[in-house]
Amino acid sequence: MEDETLRLLLIHADKFEYESKEKAVKEPETLEDHAKKGVLQDGLVVFTTVEKGDEASPENTASNAAASIEEVLGWLKTNRVMIYPYAHLSNDLAGREPAIATLRILQSKLLEKGYEVSRAPFGWYKSFTISAKGHPLSELSRTVTPQQQARKAPTLPSEYMIMDEKGDLHSPETFHYGPGMKEFESLVEKEALKKGLTGGEPRYLEYARRFGLEWESYADLGQMRFGPESDLIIQLLSDYANQVIRRIGIPILNVRGTNMFDVDVKPIKEHLELFGSRAYELDVDERTFVLRYAACFQQFSMVKDWTLSYRTLPFGTFEVADSYRMEQSGELLLSFRLRKFLMPDLHIYLKNLNEAIQVGRKVHDRIYEEVRKIHREYVSIYNTTRSFFEKNKDLFIEMARVEKKPLLLNFVPEGHYYWVLNVEYNIIDDLDRPREIGTFQIDIGNAQRFDIHYANEKGEREYPVIIHTAVIGGLERYLFALLDSAVRMERQGKKPMLPVWVSPVHARIIPLSKQLVKDGMTILEKLEEARIRADLDDRDDTLQSRIRDAELSWVPYIVVFGERELKSEKLSVRTREDGKEIKTSLSELVSRIRSETQGYPSRDLTYPKLLSQRPGYKKN
Repeated sequence: MEDETLRLLLIHADKFEYESKEKAVKEPETLEDHAKKGVLQDGLVVFTTVEKGDEASPENTASNAAASIEEVLGWLKTNRVMIYPYAHLSNDLAGREPAIATLRILQSKLLEKGYEVSRAPFGWYKSFTISAKGHPLSELSRTVTPQQQARKAPTLPSEYMIMDEKGDLHSPETFHYGPGMKEFESLVEKEALKKGLTGGEPRYLEYARRFGLEWESYADLGQMRFGPESDLIIQLLSDYANQVIRRIGIPILNVRGTNMFDVDVKPIKEHLELFGSRAYELDVDERTFVLRYAACFQQFSMVKDWTLSYRTLPFGTFEVADSYRMEQSGELLLSFRLRKFLMPDLHIYLKNLNEAIQVGRKVHDRIYEEVRKIHREYVSIYNTTRSFFEKNKDLFIEMARVEKKPLLLNFVPEGHYYWVLNVEYNIIDDLDRPREIGTFQIDIGNAQRFDIHYANEKGEREYPVIIHTAVIGGLERYLFALLDSAVRMERQGKKPMLPVWVSPVHARIIPLSKQLVKDGMTILEKLEEARIRADLDDRDDTLQSRIRDAELSWVPYIVVFGERELKSEKLSVRTREDGKEIKTSLSELVSRIRSETQGYPSRDLTYPKLLSQRPGYKKN
């Protein structure tokens, strides 16, 4: 059997019809009665050409094509597909058997995923008519190859155990869960006992679209784009990540660098062997590069060139780093599992393991302090070795005390990983799935690998221990946690909202009439002077419509005023958090908002303050 590649032309059609006419090849696919004619209403037509390739297999190629098609179906919100063999996308066609095999496997893969799939027969001339939708996603093309030979991290044995708050170990199969351990039990079931995950579309996706969070259809899979509102949110989260890490209490130096590294550089190559198949690689000028999956490579490459002394340790290096991971296309999830994301990556360089443990306690405290600010709890996996656990059991008991619940331990083989402790901090989302938001590692291997060293008290060379952490997690994942928390609010009968400090607009001003827009501008200016982000709905629309738009935008404070409010100097303010309408002075409103945003970063509005000057964004 020859190997093959697929070329796809994807058309979102109102209607597509075909009729088989006569043989196009000597031995076409057997023409069943049901395949002589076909109709697709409001679905995706996949014009498909199977090419010869160098290293392909029908199974791998079809699997990758199915994942790519599934991604497009998700964008289009349809589950109907027509696979249509179409030889005109290439001059390098595969033979009959591999072509038919690939098409059949592709059909089977999509059927297994629950889509309505039909397939036109191979090897026949067919007439067809098509009516395309005509929107930006209605015509797309893809070239699908078998998955390239991936770097594979070896699968190593591990053992899950549960440590209670006294330090005793228990089997996950027999552990008794006490009150308030529902989320911890869910983590153990999914991660340690490998029980099935629930399906369905997460509710938060609707929320994400309100703020302009979307997939970028013109790029590789797993790439997001941010509209004006979500861009402002990400800027605020970046500022906050930079602010939070300084509460650990050590000197931190901000750095910045590139995202592309040569895989032939020895420490890079060695590190990739541990990272495995998620490396996102590309070839340029006959060299292979890997896109960094955090700030490690850049920061380590930089710090190795610094002159370090025991007097300067501990210190940290920090960057909100463009990061890349070759996540499987079928597992991609908006704002959570991405191929390109923003990692506020902090590395702390310490003299020895004891110092790393002491600072690590502070990092762990900060991580839990932050998640509790958004009224959530982490359920975490503690990946470690038996020897590190036995020698440092007090550390684990103290971490359990911070968690206020047992720990799920995963014992890994000695001496394989560069870390001795790797904590994965998960929330349990609305679909009852563990979602890793942040991490913390104690790294004993990379300093020597990258030749990062310092002079001790005797002037001798030593290698520091390195802590890796992103205290609030990846920026998109932290935003995912905020949106999932809003889902929880809604389930509890509350109005979903973001924390006030990260809401794109703190207050929206809505005058009762066009004649009061000038007075609205005066109120707006006073709010801005107090560093409160505010905008003004000056559109010629009904009051109900403008209030509804503010509600759909999750504006925390909606200020509605007319002549009476101006005379009394008491504004009518709708508060989203408690759903009440209050009468308050402008100074009292300023005090209230400032108390809710105190201690958090502040940025000015980055798009027009007047709603009449904005392009229309769709609210759902």
